[in-house]
Amino acid sequence: MTDPATDPTRVLVLNGPNLGRLGRRQPEIYGHTTHAQLADHLVETGRGLGLEVEVRQTDSEAQMIAWLHEAADGSVPVVLNPAAWSHYNIAIADAVAQIDAVVVEVHLSNIAKRESFRHHSVVSAYVTGTIAGLGPGGYDLALAHIAASL
Repeated sequence: MTDPATDPTRVLVLNGPNLGRLGRRQPEIYGHTTHAQLADHLVETGRGLGLEVEVRQTDSEAQMIAWLHEAADGSVPVVLNPAAWSHYNIAIADAVAQIDAVVVEVHLSNIAKRESFRHHSVVSAYVTGTIAGLGPGGYDLALAHIAASL
């Protein structure tokens, strides 16, 4: 057993399309926290939980799939906000299905209370759990779950 204080568990926080525009994009839905602020917060939160958190964001499907494959190959836990890809992207879902570590899907907004096309996530069938509608705090809960599951 590793000691989290000296050997933190690596966790990837992967954010999909348009999340790089947090703080500017529809703040009434997504809030005023920027992606950089979110990333800094999650690294600090992870450190307090004995996790080494890497936060990444991409608008490129190919890049996201490569990161998910990296997690699958290394059995790295993932906090994933697939954003719009949640609702239609089978390639992203297939990549998530290959990960044998904990994967928590996070959505800043409550997708069940939004437009009907956002109600279903093709990714959800392959994750450990889903957190939606709690804003940036959903990421904190996901990291806490990962830390508790180790």
